[in-house]
Amino acid sequence: MQKNVLIISTLNTKREETLYLKEQVESLGLKALLMDISMRGNGFSEADILPDRVAEAGGSRFEDIRESKDRARITNITIAGASAIAKQLQADGKIHGVTGMGGATGALMVTEVMRSLPFGLPKLMISSAAALPGLSTRFIGTGDIILFHSVIELSGLSDLLKNVFDRAAHALGGMVQGKITSPRTGKGRALALSMMGPCEECASRVQAELQKSGYQVIGFHAAGICDRAMEEMISQRLFQGVVDLSTGGVGEHLFGFTRDAGPNRLESAGRIGIPQIISTCGVNHITPSKSRYTPEHHQRAKYDLDKFRTWLRISPDELKKVAHVFAEKLNRATGPVRMMIPLDGWSSVDIPRNPTHNPEEDRIFIEELRQKLNADIQIDEVQANMEDEAFARAVVKAALEIF
Repeated sequence: MQKNVLIISTLNTKREETLYLKEQVESLGLKALLMDISMRGNGFSEADILPDRVAEAGGSRFEDIRESKDRARITNITIAGASAIAKQLQADGKIHGVTGMGGATGALMVTEVMRSLPFGLPKLMISSAAALPGLSTRFIGTGDIILFHSVIELSGLSDLLKNVFDRAAHALGGMVQGKITSPRTGKGRALALSMMGPCEECASRVQAELQKSGYQVIGFHAAGICDRAMEEMISQRLFQGVVDLSTGGVGEHLFGFTRDAGPNRLESAGRIGIPQIISTCGVNHITPSKSRYTPEHHQRAKYDLDKFRTWLRISPDELKKVAHVFAEKLNRATGPVRMMIPLDGWSSVDIPRNPTHNPEEDRIFIEELRQKLNADIQIDEVQANMEDEAFARAVVKAALEIF
């Protein structure tokens, strides 16, 4: 079966370059579909998906977009329309990979469309702005996107630029045509596992033991980005259960700190009804940017993970607020939920010789949860530190009971 590649570009400014990339893609035996996301020009192009159709899918008309002076508004309309079309093409099995080209604005638009597509679909973004400080993380976000830094501007078909497009076409072609394992995990046997450095030993033990029992266990580094991605992939029904050890991103979102995992953290599994084990790594520490420290933050107990990262002890009032959010989210779950709380510390940071260790204050969180959680949500207290083997054994036992 011939494989199809979606190419997203602005043909009003990059016509020659886009058509060259299409030629290279099709020279590899692939079929290229062009989507034109131009917001200026007359709307006519050699694209398969014209700006008119993109605008209509975004709830507008190309004439209105072309005449508008509100750049933010028309950009959002164009992204929404392009995303809707791309998602439908993918759902119908009509595209098997996607690429695009652009500078800073173009790359921001195209990668947002890419991020609307599911994990596992090959995505390659060609951009002269790929290395700009602060932009690469915005381009990728939670998406499995490959950034191809062109170095030179995407303008004028010089031999150097042709070389860029030739390599990009072959890279995408290799992903689309190669024998790559499907991202669809084994039915009934795939689990998501949140983890991070301060609970890595626990996570590794849990992963190894559950794999011995026949599960695929896919880990996510829960520092604000990969745990967002985990929520998205849970929503795509790639997993049948979740072991959520590292949930500090819930409170970080509440307070706007650096491990902010977004508004949907701790919600996706409950929404689709799959079972989940929840624990507390990182919940009793906060990580505000040092440039945003208040005088009160400077007075708190702290632990330096390294020369770049510092964890501050959470306050009792903040613990109550975080517990309330946990309860609010977990009470909406339509599947089984089980809380697992280690009483001797919630991470490798959380040990008696460290200044932020405070099990007495941690009980504020536990008691608030007991008051607020639905009666059918079990809370298991384990007399161990999260990194102790005893806690990992307890998590595995609970997981085998609930999954």
